Amino acid sequence: MDKEFGVRRLIVSLAALFACSSLAQAEGDAASGKKIMLKCQVCHGKDGIAKLPDAPNIAGQKEAYLVKALMAFKTGERKNEQMTVVTKGLSDADIADVAAYYASIKVTVEVPP
Repeated sequence: MDKEFGVRRLIVSLAALFACSSLAQAEGDAASGKKIMLKCQVCHGKDGIAKLPDAPNIAGQKEAYLVKALMAFKTGERKNEQMTVVTKGLSDADIADVAAYYASIKVTVEVPP
C-alpha cells in the first residue's frame, strides 16, 4: 500500500509540474499586448469591456484561459468568423501578449445599492 501511495504521489507531482510549466510558457508581456490589441478593441474595447452586444467582457480574465481560447480560435477548434480572422494573423507570442494585457486589467465589483 505504501508503494502504491508513493507512485500516486509521484504521478500527481509530475502532473502539477507539467501544468505549471505549461502555464509559465503562456505568460506574455502586457505592454506588448497593449500594442497588439488594437485589432481586439473594436469588439472587446481597450479596457476589456465589450463594445458589441455579442462580444464578451474579457478584462481581468485569467491569462491562461485567454491564451487557450485564442489558440482554439486560431486552430479552428472554436468557431467564430471574426475571431478566426483576427487570430490567424497573430503569432503564439502575440496571443500570449494580448492575453497578458487583458488579464492585467483590474476589475472592481461593487455591491448594488
